[in-house]
Amino acid sequence: MDRAQKEKLVDELGQIFESSGVVVVAHYEGMTVAEMQDLRAQMREAGGSVRVAKNKLAKIALEGKPCASIADYLTGMTVLSYSEDPVAAAKVVDKYAKANDKLVILGGAMGENALDVAGVKAVAQMPSREELIASIVGCIGAPASNIAGAIGAPASNIASILSTIEEKAA
Repeated sequence: MDRAQKEKLVDELGQIFESSGVVVVAHYEGMTVAEMQDLRAQMREAGGSVRVAKNKLAKIALEGKPCASIADYLTGMTVLSYSEDPVAAAKVVDKYAKANDKLVILGGAMGENALDVAGVKAVAQMPSREELIASIVGCIGAPASNIAGAIGAPASNIASILSTIEEKAA
C-alpha cells in the first residue's frame, strides 16, 4: 500500500467511525474465508458492514472521533463491524459469535460510550429500529382496528358503544 492509499483508507475509516451508531471490535483468528463471507452477508442483511483494516491505520482514523475509546481493542487480528442502527451490528456479531468460537468479541463503542464485552451483549439484547417501529405502529393501529371491528359488528353493538361513549362524555 502506498501513502495515498493509506490516507484514503484512514479517511474512509474516519467517516465510518463518525457516522456509525455502533462499532464492534472482535478477533477473527482462525476463521475461514467462507465463514467471513457468511458474517459479511448476515451483516449486510441487517444493514451493517464488516471491515478488516490495519490496526495502526484504524488507530490513526480514531483520533478525535467520538468512539476513540475502542483504540485499546485494536490488537492482533481484529475485525470492525458497524451499522447506523445502534443495535444491528451488535446483534449480528453476538449471534455469530455464539455459533462460531473463532469470532471473539473484544468490545466496541456506541457514540461516545465505550462498550466492553458485556456492554456489546447488552446492546445486542435491545430491540432494533425496525422492531421498535413495528411495535409503535401496532400501538397506533390498535384503536383504529377496534373502531373498524365495531363498525362491522351488528347494529346493536354499535348502539351500545355509542351510548357508552355518550355516558363517558357527559
